[in-house]
Amino acid sequence: MTITVRPITSEQHLAFLDRIGSASFLQTPAWARVKQEWRGESLGWFDSEGDEEPIGAALVLYRQLPKLKKYFAYLPEGPVLDWPSIDDVTAHLSPMVAHLRKQGAFGVRIGPTQVFRRWDNTTVKAAVADEAVSSLLEVRASETDEHGARVRQRMLDAGWIPQQATEGFAAGQPPYNFWLPLKGKSGDDLLAGMNQQWRRNIKKAAKAGVEVSVGGADDLPAFHQLYAETAERDGFGPRPLPYFQTMYRELAAEDPDRIRLYLARHEDTLVAATIWIRVGTHTWYSYGASSTEKRDVRGSNAIQWRMMTDALEAGAEVYDLRGVTPGVAKDDPEIGLIQFKVGTGGEIVEYLGEWDLPLNRPLYKAFDWYLSRRS
Repeated sequence: MTITVRPITSEQHLAFLDRIGSASFLQTPAWARVKQEWRGESLGWFDSEGDEEPIGAALVLYRQLPKLKKYFAYLPEGPVLDWPSIDDVTAHLSPMVAHLRKQGAFGVRIGPTQVFRRWDNTTVKAAVADEAVSSLLEVRASETDEHGARVRQRMLDAGWIPQQATEGFAAGQPPYNFWLPLKGKSGDDLLAGMNQQWRRNIKKAAKAGVEVSVGGADDLPAFHQLYAETAERDGFGPRPLPYFQTMYRELAAEDPDRIRLYLARHEDTLVAATIWIRVGTHTWYSYGASSTEKRDVRGSNAIQWRMMTDALEAGAEVYDLRGVTPGVAKDDPEIGLIQFKVGTGGEIVEYLGEWDLPLNRPLYKAFDWYLSRRS
């Protein structure tokens, strides 16, 4: 079997994603229209020249170097391939690289979402509680995926360079993500899996009269005002309102239920707001904001609980709370994030992470230096 890679239409791309059931929202055609500073292209993998139905797909984002027709080709959380069934990694990636080289790429970055390791809820809680443990990487994973380990080794053998995670959240997509498995569970099962604090806070929010609703594009300015307040409080740089307006418009245009904006109010005061995204059986808590005032009414817990139960109703198998870092020391700047998420009863999964392949080493090194300075 000879694998070929060629451009496909957005319609072919979406049909493939619908057929396989789930993929990262960063690999949807609409995401190219969100990331307007990049040029997007949909690619398909085919197992013979005459085939019209792809066996894989990817969204490639091209970032041009100033004054040169040379590009950095980025596949965020892609390509979307049947990684568990792939024995010959090179046979699948080499035709992609050949195509990208013809497009003027001087370097390629991919981010397979093949799971490499998992730490279950009990293991994470024990690591957080153990004062002798400062990183999740110091404790044995609950599960190591043998195929993930094999793919990792074959990519190393093929010359791909793993992007090492640094302290905190670095540029690119996080290799460690927090999943709440939903498959085969009911709302009662989810509540039973949460810790006592989470169950108490959900009940407290209901008793206080917190109301959670699904908003629309007109509510984005209110979301953004709360998001900017959260950014100032937590010390991160907020994205501008037009970014979220573009994101909402483009994802909703691709699928009416691709994106939702949730709003939690207490006595007409907006106390929390979040963005929920779904592709097939995978849902994400993508962005969140909460008010400094009225924190005692537990709007953040109420809005998360609504998103989780809505994900169940939509047929999702995973509720993804996105990135965490492996640090679990008491003084780790991100420890509060892990403590909040682990209370849901979920687990931490490690993807294979992001990998680079330099095609023009001088240009790649210069671009890599630029990215390191920016981050």
